[in-house]
Amino acid sequence: MVATALDLPAGSPGGSVELFLDLYTGSRPGIPAQAFMLAPEGTTPHLRAGLELLSVRGKCLDGLAFDRYVGELRAALRQAVDPSRIDVLHLQHLAFGATPALMRALPAHPRIALVHGTDLLFAEGHRDQLHVLCETARASDAIVVPTSAMTDRLLKLAPKTDRRKIVHIPWGIPNHLLANPPTRTTNTPTSHLRLLYAGRLTAEKGGQALIKSLAPAQGIELSVAAPQSEFHALAPRFRRAGIRARYLGWLRRPQLWKTFTDHDLLVMPSTTLEAMGLVALEAQACGLPVLYQPVPGLNEALGASAAFTDFARPGAVARDLQRMRTSSGMLSALRAAGLANARRYPLSTTQAALHTLGHQVLR
Repeated sequence: MVATALDLPAGSPGGSVELFLDLYTGSRPGIPAQAFMLAPEGTTPHLRAGLELLSVRGKCLDGLAFDRYVGELRAALRQAVDPSRIDVLHLQHLAFGATPALMRALPAHPRIALVHGTDLLFAEGHRDQLHVLCETARASDAIVVPTSAMTDRLLKLAPKTDRRKIVHIPWGIPNHLLANPPTRTTNTPTSHLRLLYAGRLTAEKGGQALIKSLAPAQGIELSVAAPQSEFHALAPRFRRAGIRARYLGWLRRPQLWKTFTDHDLLVMPSTTLEAMGLVALEAQACGLPVLYQPVPGLNEALGASAAFTDFARPGAVARDLQRMRTSSGMLSALRAAGLANARRYPLSTTQAALHTLGHQVLR
């Protein structure tokens, strides 16, 4: 039995949240767990079975306020968890508040830390988060990384980390999606190349790079599935660049999978790193080819199964898109390669590997 917590409000967007819910919640979770997220302000969204909420406010990253926040999380976890029922802790992220809170609430239990990528990015820019990351790496019995790029980044931040603790376990996508993907509407592109951006529009995801790179492109249509506030913040820049971006909203996963089938190409202009790029793998599982920036993590998960470009060079992106639009077989070849790649990453394999690792740290 696992105790685990993700200090994001329930209903938050992002691949880490979807993976967390896939692994630990539902009527028959792959990993039996007491799984916690934060109670959101305002209306509580529909919750997955098995997900519990912590009514703790004041999430932050630095200083005395961060210490208070961790202390309140620790107190809430101690009240909610019976230590005798728990075998092992799964620490989501090496940084942020839930990780130190869970370790302090259950100090005697074995610990498996899971690197998600954002923890590494925030540790680079926040001293207190770097301290938490280094302490978590030291105190954990095992550290799970989904790609070797995450190992490299972690060791740059925390060079004293015992490399023998680091275990490579790729993230996975739902088996039922691989077994029964939605039917594509058509495999033949129209006169315009139908592009889709799906995900957050934060700086590291490359929203501004996407706008600059698509401005000179011809024969494209762009749809965006992103959090509303993030899309609206960039909407004026889309207009100034002359890009008509059709906003789809922030889609629930089954809606997103269906949306994949109505497009010709998923664009991923990430600027820094991706732990794994689960949205790209889910797109590939649905028969949607991917055009991506080959940042660490993403290039490892996708490799030659997707097309890569330099979103910092608008002319190069425009040429690559034109070639895909006019080539008779390029998209179909990418579609086949992407499907084969997605099948390498079933969620059941991730679950089984984490189960095995849990037994190992309990010995």
